[in-house]
Amino acid sequence: MTVSESYKEYVVDQLGKLGFITIKKMFGGAGLYYDGLIFGILANDVLYFKVDDSNRSDYERVGMEPFQPFADKPMVMPYYEVPVDILENRELLADWAMKSLFVSRNKNSKPKKQKLAKGGL
Repeated sequence: MTVSESYKEYVVDQLGKLGFITIKKMFGGAGLYYDGLIFGILANDVLYFKVDDSNRSDYERVGMEPFQPFADKPMVMPYYEVPVDILENRELLADWAMKSLFVSRNKNSKPKKQKLAKGGL
């Protein structure tokens, strides 16, 4: 899951309308952050944005697939590949990125379920 420096620079440049984007290395790929929220990942020089029920259909409608970090395992993550025509259009890319930021914000604002300790009530 390597990511070239030139691809990172290209994606950050394309996302310029959002403002300051931070990229952090993670598991051979990289995470895209805005204001401390992860909203996308880079893996093998492919951009993926975070999805939930509010925006997944945008990706599925154009035939995009979920991110599957390991080809030999059925596990998928809540990120979908961003279509090339969206990546190449800064206006549309900013719109799609904003939807993914809302997904991250909504996920982080939900109350966490608390687990009882063993032997607890």
